[in-house]
Amino acid sequence: MSYDLVVRSRRAVLPQGQRPAAVAVAAGRIAALAGYDAPLDAVVDEDLGDVALLPGLVDTHVHVNEPGRTEWEGFASATRAAAAGGVTTLVDMPLNSVPPTVTVAALETKRAAARGRCHVDVGFWGGVVPGNLGDLVALDRAGVFGFKAFLVDSGVPEFPPVDAVLLERALAAVDALFVVHAEDPGSVRESPPSPRYADFVASRPPAAERSAVATVVAAARRTGARVHVLHLSSAGALPELVAARADGVRLTVETCPHYLALTAEQVPDGATEFKCCPPIRDRGNQDRLWAALADGTVDCVVSDHSPCLPELKRADTGDFAAAWGGIASVQLSLPVVWTQARRRGHGLPDVVRWMATGPADLVGLRGKGRIAVGADADLVAFDADAAFRVEPGLLHHRHPVTPYAGQRLTGVVRATWLRGEPVTGDAPRGRLLRAGAA
Repeated sequence: MSYDLVVRSRRAVLPQGQRPAAVAVAAGRIAALAGYDAPLDAVVDEDLGDVALLPGLVDTHVHVNEPGRTEWEGFASATRAAAAGGVTTLVDMPLNSVPPTVTVAALETKRAAARGRCHVDVGFWGGVVPGNLGDLVALDRAGVFGFKAFLVDSGVPEFPPVDAVLLERALAAVDALFVVHAEDPGSVRESPPSPRYADFVASRPPAAERSAVATVVAAARRTGARVHVLHLSSAGALPELVAARADGVRLTVETCPHYLALTAEQVPDGATEFKCCPPIRDRGNQDRLWAALADGTVDCVVSDHSPCLPELKRADTGDFAAAWGGIASVQLSLPVVWTQARRRGHGLPDVVRWMATGPADLVGLRGKGRIAVGADADLVAFDADAAFRVEPGLLHHRHPVTPYAGQRLTGVVRATWLRGEPVTGDAPRGRLLRAGAA
């Protein structure tokens, strides 16, 4: 048989582990796996040698912001950054776009904005806000991958939070995955204007996450719904999560690269590029997150890519209270996590499980996030031993503000293929995905 593409690597990360292999592609899918030196007829035969071959990453937590706040970020720039970072599938959050994705009409508006502009495949979350319970079934049928809710102020007025009663009603309204920003508004206090990072962290204490996770667990326990805790930063919530899963609660949890790589001790006062919600915490907390990731308590690692206009970060005043809370890292997530993972004794198969297979399984994309026959030929050539220094000018998201500026990271994405075609940034070929149809 003649194939469209064969990619060979001595470090291919397959579901069975890392080994030398040749991956043969036909009609956009992986058609065969063979030995590294196997004779295979192909239009293009690419030999990566010792450069690793990974499945394309799946990032289920990305704020693209288009339409409505396209000056913050957009589908063209966000997906170009994703491809440059080895991410071949992303799922867009229902805010901070205007309108937010809380009705079918808003979902279609967003799809229209994305069509023809995406360099990677893109799916969409729906949202739960006061007043839209009647829209959830229709949104589910329209192909969203689940529903996001905030228990605390989201930061934008058009996406207000829900309380425990409304969350439970939403969980009972439709058989879908619910992903929750779990911070308890009763434990979060207004941060005073201050350039001191310690003041900001104190305003969003670990207790806020512990209390909110307990609320989510209780609602899931009573309804039997499937829930997912977003961007866990506080390891103090882990015992509640472990106990709930032991009791059969349908519960998963994610964390983010910044919680695994950055610590409160290293955040300079006034450095508002480090602000995110929930906040980056101390080194001991970070060690506990890594332990939970290693033992499977934490299911996946996703970026929570949340860019904004540079002036909204308030770098001029360094005021953490006024600055927008979000870190834009979809392009850097892989090297950030790999740099830390290898120092802690983890291998590339672990990173693939956390950042590709795990997120794909979370949203039911069984043809993504793995190098397996029949899966989409979404592939990444990853030079795991190469190092580079982060230069903001080389980042592709719209406004290259980053807390990683100047940091030395390990792992360079050399090439990305989407369904067997190289992603070069000049011809958007990403598809818009629907849950149940992808």
